[in-house]
Amino acid sequence: MTEHTGLPEYTLLTVLAVLAVVALELFWLRTGIFRTAQYWIAMVIVFAFQVPVDGWLTKLSDPIVIYNPGQLLGLRAPWDIPVEDFGFGFAMVTLAILLWRRWLSRRPAPGRIGRRDADRH
Repeated sequence: MTEHTGLPEYTLLTVLAVLAVVALELFWLRTGIFRTAQYWIAMVIVFAFQVPVDGWLTKLSDPIVIYNPGQLLGLRAPWDIPVEDFGFGFAMVTLAILLWRRWLSRRPAPGRIGRRDADRH
């Protein structure tokens, strides 16, 4: 068996997911969510729920979810939550918000006739 060097797989994938979502926002979608208090308040709410649930699921004293230790950095806080879970949660929730914002920005405003509809009238 060969010795693994570099970042563990789950850590690497988490870092890549965070970087990809941030790059998606900064260089393509440009919704501006990172500059809004609304977004950061939403993230605080997400993490406020993630901490007790994830803490209960991953507690080392009686885990429900068991990670392969070789796939993680080994840093856990609070309540034994792998730090990778926070990056994954950030990427997943932020991507959902970005896609939702993008979808909303492409829809005609309520009561407005879109360009294709105006051509038919």
